[in-house]
Parts: sequence; structure tokens; C-alpha cells
Amino acid sequence: MANTTLRREGEVIEVKELRGKHGVFADRRDAGMQLATLLAPEYQDCPDCLILAIPSGGVPVGIAVAETLHLPLELMLVRKIQIPGNTEAGYGAVTLTGEVFYNEALLARLDLDAETKKLGVQTVRDELEERNRVFRNGRPAPDLSGKTVILVDDGLASGFTMLAALAAARNNGASRKIVAVPTAPWRSLAMVSPESDDGIYCANLHGEGSFAVANAYRNWYDLDKDEVVRLLHATHAMAHG
Repeated sequence: MANTTLRREGEVIEVKELRGKHGVFADRRDAGMQLATLLAPEYQDCPDCLILAIPSGGVPVGIAVAETLHLPLELMLVRKIQIPGNTEAGYGAVTLTGEVFYNEALLARLDLDAETKKLGVQTVRDELEERNRVFRNGRPAPDLSGKTVILVDDGLASGFTMLAALAAARNNGASRKIVAVPTAPWRSLAMVSPESDDGIYCANLHGEGSFAVANAYRNWYDLDKDEVVRLLHATHAMAHG
């Protein structure tokens, strides 16, 4: 693994040789294994640590991290509120326990009416309930009391989904929260950094300019619910085999 930055409170731990590059991961599993290499010195075999993967794209990344570091895996169910007519972009995020986070600057530009925003939030809440039923058999959000949680996604775009995940982890009792993503732009990491208790792990850091999570991957596609369920079942079978 290439040299990384020294870890300091609030800093980004990155792979310097990957900075600003595209196509650096074969797929999400490869991204998770590279991310695990960054995390291993601090968190491998950590007795009170838990990987919290954000579905859908964060699940194969989180599974690879959890397997490599020998840590348990759970899901952090949060979801962006989509901009009407644009499924790739969001103007906020909602957690399973009901918290709503808005990108106020973007909302001001979109000029959405109150009914549209209300409908957007309710749609996401319904989707989260369905995901919890399908992915976690309808169980309550995990009790994170006393846990050090490592929140994993396949990348950060705006960062609002991760902010919602961090708030949910805090509200569910996590003692420490760490953000770990394969790829992200600096502007999003800077926004999220104050909520991460031990720096941010990001293998493929990008500076200013346009950014898309997909550009970091040579094999990129949207995961459907069936594939997420298959991955989770396979992981459960391996852990209890």
C-alpha cells in the first residue's frame, strides 16, 4: 500500500498515490479491501468496534472491510431525499429513526414548495421501512451503546447521507464514530469531518472540480435489493458456518 498521511484528529487518512485518479478500484469489494488496509493499524480485531455499512452501495464495501478486519457488520439505514426528476442527486437525507437533514443552500436554489418537500421525506421514510424489513427483518435500529462505529459507504458525493448516518449513530449511543469511504471530494470530507471522532479514512481523495463516485470504479452499477440480500445472507452464513 502506498504511503498515507499521518493520522491526526480531524484529518483525512488517504492513499497519496491515488489522489485525484479515476478507475482506481476494480469494484466495490476491491475498494473495501483497500479501505481496510488503511483502517487495519488502528481497528483490526478491535473488541468494541462495529462496521456500519450504508445500503445499497456501501454493503459490499462494508462486508469486505468487516471480513478483512475481523469485525462484526451491521447496517446503517439512511437514504437521500431525491431531487424531483434527478434520481442521482439529493437535497437532504433521512434516517431510519426519523431524523431529517436538509442541504439548505441547495434547497434555496431548487425553490421547492412545502408539499413537494413533505412528500419527498415521506417517500424516503417509507423506503427505509421497507429496506429495514427486507435487509434486517424489521428489527429496531441497532443499540450502539459503548461501541466504536466505522461508517462505510461506497463514496461521498454531497456528504449529507453520511451526516445523517453520523447523527443516527450518535443518537443510538455510539461512543466514537469514524467515517471510512473509498472515494470523496475534499469539500464533502470537510463538511463531514467535524462529526467524525478520529479523522476520516478515504483512499481516493479528490480536490476541486466535478466529482462522481462512479468514476473511482472500473466496474460500477447500482445494486438492487435482491443482490444486497444475497450478499448479507452469504456473509451471515460464513460468519455462522
